[in-house]
Amino acid sequence: MRTIKRKPRMRMRMRMPPGWFTSSVLAGLPIAGFAQTPPPGASATVLAPIVVIGTTPLLGLGTPLAQVPANVQTVRARDLERQHRSTLTDYFEKNLPSVDINEAQGNPYQTDVNYRGFSASPLLGTPQGLSVFVDGVRVNEPFGDVVNWDLIPAAAIDTMQLIPGSNPTYGLNTLGGALAITTRNGKTSPGGEAEITVGSWGRKTAQIEQGGTVGANLDYYFTANAANENGWADHNASRVRQAFGKLRYTDADTTLSISAGGADNTLEGSQTLPRSFLGNASQAYTFPDRNHNSVGYLTLSGERALNDQLQLSGNAYYRHYRNSNLSSNTNGEFGTLNDDGTLDTLQGTNQQSVVITDSYGASLQLTMLGTLAGHDNQFVAGVAADLSNSRYQARSQDAYFTASRATVGIGDFALQTDAKTRSANYGFYFTDTLALTKQWALTLSGRYNWSSAQIGDASGTQPQLDGRHVFSRFNPAIGVNWNPTPAFTAYASYNEGMRAPTAIELACADPNAPCSLPNDFLADPALKPVVSKTFEIGARGRLGEATTWSAALYSTTLADDIQFIGSAGSSQGYFQNVGKTRRQGVELAGRTKFGPVTLGASYSYLDATYRTAWTEHSGSNSSADAERNIVVKPGNHLPGIPAHTAKLRIDYSATPQWDLGANLTYRGSIFARGDENNQDVNGKLAGYFLVDLDTTYHVTKQLQLFARVTNLLDKRYASFGVLGANVFTGPDHTFDGANPVNEQFVGVGAPRGVWVGLRYAWD
Repeated sequence: MRTIKRKPRMRMRMRMPPGWFTSSVLAGLPIAGFAQTPPPGASATVLAPIVVIGTTPLLGLGTPLAQVPANVQTVRARDLERQHRSTLTDYFEKNLPSVDINEAQGNPYQTDVNYRGFSASPLLGTPQGLSVFVDGVRVNEPFGDVVNWDLIPAAAIDTMQLIPGSNPTYGLNTLGGALAITTRNGKTSPGGEAEITVGSWGRKTAQIEQGGTVGANLDYYFTANAANENGWADHNASRVRQAFGKLRYTDADTTLSISAGGADNTLEGSQTLPRSFLGNASQAYTFPDRNHNSVGYLTLSGERALNDQLQLSGNAYYRHYRNSNLSSNTNGEFGTLNDDGTLDTLQGTNQQSVVITDSYGASLQLTMLGTLAGHDNQFVAGVAADLSNSRYQARSQDAYFTASRATVGIGDFALQTDAKTRSANYGFYFTDTLALTKQWALTLSGRYNWSSAQIGDASGTQPQLDGRHVFSRFNPAIGVNWNPTPAFTAYASYNEGMRAPTAIELACADPNAPCSLPNDFLADPALKPVVSKTFEIGARGRLGEATTWSAALYSTTLADDIQFIGSAGSSQGYFQNVGKTRRQGVELAGRTKFGPVTLGASYSYLDATYRTAWTEHSGSNSSADAERNIVVKPGNHLPGIPAHTAKLRIDYSATPQWDLGANLTYRGSIFARGDENNQDVNGKLAGYFLVDLDTTYHVTKQLQLFARVTNLLDKRYASFGVLGANVFTGPDHTFDGANPVNEQFVGVGAPRGVWVGLRYAWD
């Protein structure tokens, strides 16, 4: 049997060349993963499996944690199952260091995830700074690079690794980090289970999964789930449907798999609310606002051990994505003069948009184990291609508002934009880990990216829309690890990444022709790509058999960062390169166990600032000049990014059958969008402290009862803010466009929620 075979991403037991990774340590390994004391009389010591980190999007051998120059965080399926969270993003917010979310969309499945000040958001036009992969396939949708968290099948997740920094091997959008998700298979997840939950806001969920083997070489896995809820606020109901399946063939040298899945979700949002509305925080500012997401995908992947030192791995995929959106909006031009000299009395509009994307691609990667100049060495090289075709249509309908602020359409929807886009992204990457000594390891990585975006008019009436943009760059990385003992690792690294401007940004980048994001496309000057440069130093280790810890200090500087700039005298705007921004901070985390109690704690400090001066139109900012502009200066803090976050997770095994858990989360204050100069009279949004509880009782080996409480103290808080003009200043918050009031609009967090559930498992 060859040594390279069916390596799980997280753990592996394999024969390696003599001396290979002999300095590997187990710092960062969960307490349950340490080697157990052998029984009396045992003739051999059983070593704990090496913790392996994926250093490229494709599955493969990976790299032992001791050789990884980054503060990688790992989440396993059992961690997700223990807390019974309703969404992935809720788990991220309450457990992962340096992660917070904002709820600008007013729906729990549509939150923005922010890590070290970089976003992975489902909202078109949000600058995306994180790349997300599922089984080696990028799921940042090509049109806008958005991440739709509701389309990722949480029940199918086996492991997740959050890789910090600008690791170039993960390709475009990896400015602040990458999230690599691996799905389950029938060999490691045999048997089946069914689960149901009910509780607050009419939420009802049902889930089923089944895995197993067929003969010696085949295994299968399948899961499906459904969720319905009315929502805690008015007009923020959710309907979620997901399914995923995988079939694998494995033998001594080969693993081949085919997986497929889909989702069909309808999500309603309640928008941000002016502070004057917070006497009833469950009301909607305007409605309807409805998002319909659907996806179907197919992935083929495989690994082959060519000999004891070579492994070939690859994948190919096809993905069909459709998003349709209906949103209600106020008319920012109300009360101004039209081009013909008449007064604009239109109260609002209904906006419809549809994005349909077919994306496909493939990757091929070679891993080679051996020696270089007499030192153990692992070399990985790969190529990747990601192609897509998108069709974008936007329509607008005049509307007026009822007393409850619902829009009523006037006439038919009129086509505004009908565009076709084609994107092509090619990359060649490598990473090499050289064991200089038993204590020192050197990692060199790099990737050359070539990206093109082609935009074309599909209506026959907007030829000025046509354009093609090409971006390319080589991004390097270097890292050093020092392992003086098996219980301590120190590291230092430098890496670079790139984000190419999206079609949305490229088509709305002219200050002389502003757009109503994201509904208007125009022919615009090209933007520059965003380039990130990250330095990180850190250490991790183990104290005794029950305690692990980690610490990291990092700094990421973006050159030619892209922001959406408001246009003077208009509710429209455009995208613009605004120079340099910087995100720098420190992460501290630890985990320990005292008998039946396990504690995990983290603290993160983040200083996110502009480093270049620029001028922005921000008419609702109290410090704006006569032309409604503000000047952003070096040192001003980026909106929406808290300086402090702290998290504590407590697990208590009260009895062999009964487990209790609690999450305590603190997030610091933030500036609102529109207050980029940090001078608005409304000041910061206050920080907040949340407490969540969960419990599980094992009635039998097969049957579990569980319960979860979120926001136990029923805290009233806001996770997002933006400055704007409130036009509903009439009696009972009715429309009065002639007397708008500049206010701080906030994304209100959910009140206390309680759910109970039942899970039944079988072999």
